[in-house]
Amino acid sequence: MPGKKIQPRWGQTPWTIHFQPKSPVRKLPRVADFVVIGGGFTGLAAAAWLRHFSPEQSVVVLEAVRVGAGASGRTGGMALAETAAGNQPGLGDVLAGLRHTLRTFEINCDLDLRGAWEIAREDHARSAGSPISWQDSGTLRVVNQVDGGTLDPGKLVSGLAQAANRAGAQILQNHRVRGIQWRANPEVELAGPSGRTKIITAGNIIFATNALSLRNSGLQQGMHPRLTLAVLTAPVAEKLLEEIGLAARKPFYTVDFPYLWGRVRKDRSIVWGAGLVHSPDSNDLDAVNVADPEPSRIFAQLEQRVRHLHPALAQVKFTHRWGGPILFRDSWKPVFDWHPRSAGRKNVIVAGAYAGHGVALSSYLGKWAAEILTGGARSLPKWGQLDE
Repeated sequence: MPGKKIQPRWGQTPWTIHFQPKSPVRKLPRVADFVVIGGGFTGLAAAAWLRHFSPEQSVVVLEAVRVGAGASGRTGGMALAETAAGNQPGLGDVLAGLRHTLRTFEINCDLDLRGAWEIAREDHARSAGSPISWQDSGTLRVVNQVDGGTLDPGKLVSGLAQAANRAGAQILQNHRVRGIQWRANPEVELAGPSGRTKIITAGNIIFATNALSLRNSGLQQGMHPRLTLAVLTAPVAEKLLEEIGLAARKPFYTVDFPYLWGRVRKDRSIVWGAGLVHSPDSNDLDAVNVADPEPSRIFAQLEQRVRHLHPALAQVKFTHRWGGPILFRDSWKPVFDWHPRSAGRKNVIVAGAYAGHGVALSSYLGKWAAEILTGGARSLPKWGQLDE
């Protein structure tokens, strides 16, 4: 429904998003060269790059609630170099691409790429000298280090939104897309703050809604939307970080089950994540409330797991509980393809299904999509096709 509030039902994150369009509110255009649907990392990066590559063409970003209200503002902030299915042919250097975007648009999001740890249970051959030793269905130790690191999601969303706005993109919050009339130039039906249906005729569209708006984006077959959960401790002493093996500030994630991931923030608070919540109403994640019994039970279990990982964590206090939408597909590869309804015309791109690896990958693919739609030499990769 128009104006439907999502975030309070999904808990409160420890970071904030600061964005207010500097330009005066303009009348909703009837026609736009590019319409970007979704105001997260992918959509905002795409909008900024579209204006960078083609400043004479119009760009409109349509966000159902407010920028960062979906996965981008609710992620844990762990940036990784590859997809959830590993490296893919022609993917390129995702982290270098992220740094390039940050430099180009002068965004400070506390990016720290000191590497990330893969952790696993009872793999003594690979875990010699592990800085951590936690008890969690076996002994968890570091078994590998991969390229990656951390950033502040609120600062990244804010920076990308400000960059797109400065570049001349029109960012419309509280404008929910109701449907698409599939014509040579698609007509985007949307509901503004007043609830009245309006239409924008688009020359090109980028769908960047990930686990939300699956029917409109064409992401239905073989897709699995969930709400992933995270908790935050109060800031801890440096001595405690040393005791539990996190003084190096490297984020971590398990490569076996039960799943666990986390990272240390600048104020020495620690984010811990695990658990997935299914929507009670088909694929409508808007219906999930983290205060409901199932999410509450998962939160309580996660907090107990953390307290039992190491004696130094036994009395740790938790300050935040929140969830964020995540989308998996059967192959675990991200979607980066022409929309099924526009494959012949090649003017609508869909990106999503990052399966928890979207912090760096999403803005990287946003730039890639902008390059394609503005006539660049790049093309869409085979691994991103919907039928892969």
